[in-house]
Formats: sequence, C-alpha cells, structure tokens
Amino acid sequence: MEVAPELLAALRWRGWTVAVAESLTGGLVCADLVAVPGASASLRGGIVAYATDLKGTLLDVDTDLLAAHGAVDPVVAQEMADGVRLRLGADVGLATTGVAGPDPQDGRPPGTVHVAVATPAGVTARSLHLDGDRPAVRAGAVDAVLQLALEVIRHLGEPEDVHSR
Repeated sequence: MEVAPELLAALRWRGWTVAVAESLTGGLVCADLVAVPGASASLRGGIVAYATDLKGTLLDVDTDLLAAHGAVDPVVAQEMADGVRLRLGADVGLATTGVAGPDPQDGRPPGTVHVAVATPAGVTARSLHLDGDRPAVRAGAVDAVLQLALEVIRHLGEPEDVHSR
C-alpha cells in the first residue's frame, strides 16, 4: 500500500497543507509526495537539514538540545516538524532524523530513527530501530513518517466544516 497518495488525499479533504523537514532521508519524503499527481494542492515544500547546525538555524530546533543530545533524538524530530510547519506556513509538518549507517552517530547505532508529525493539535513522535543497510533504513524512515502522518490526520477526525463541503 502506498501511503503518500492516501496522506495527500486526507490533507486535501481537510483543506490542509504539509511541509517536510528531512535529515537522514535527504529529500526522499518530499520525492515520495511529489511523485503523486496533484501533490501541489497540499505540499508546501521541504527543508533538508542534513548538518546538525542547520536544524537550529533553519528549523528553530533548540541549540542547547542539539548540543546536549545531538541530532538523533525524538525531541529534535518534534522540534523539526514544528519548525518546518511554522517556517513554511503549513498546517502539518513532517520530520525525519536518525542514523542510516554504516557508522554510529551521536552514540546511536545505525537504524536508529525518529519521525515526527506536527499539526495545530500538537506534535507526535515515533522512535524506531530499523534493520537493513543504508538504503533500507532511509526507505523505512520515509514509510514511517508518512504512515505516522496518516494515522495522526485520521485520528483528528472530520474537519468541523465537513458538512459544508
């Protein structure tokens, strides 16, 4: 099942837009969304903040948090999602951070992944350990953030003005 078309349909139904902050996925989440015809109705854009300092300067992630915990942290993912949502003027922000490998980063082993989704209702994060090589971990992170976003959007229920549509 491809999640990107379902997510974009759910966003369109709500009249919402989405923005993406990516680290380990390096643009793959945006690419998955852009591959869906009509994505421009909901996708605002994305920021690939691969370097740790860019997470602070471009996405407003707390620099003390980054200094204390590094970039591979669930709270960093949450702040990335909220930061991209606000910076790009979207209703929903998605974020990925983690270690694709082959080497550890910030003391975390390859396969450590944190994804987050920010909406007007709050921020939800999920931490995972994904098996496989670098491409498999990156692909798994894309799937994880899109699936989490779909779950969060569906959990919010019908928009208040659904009956006027």
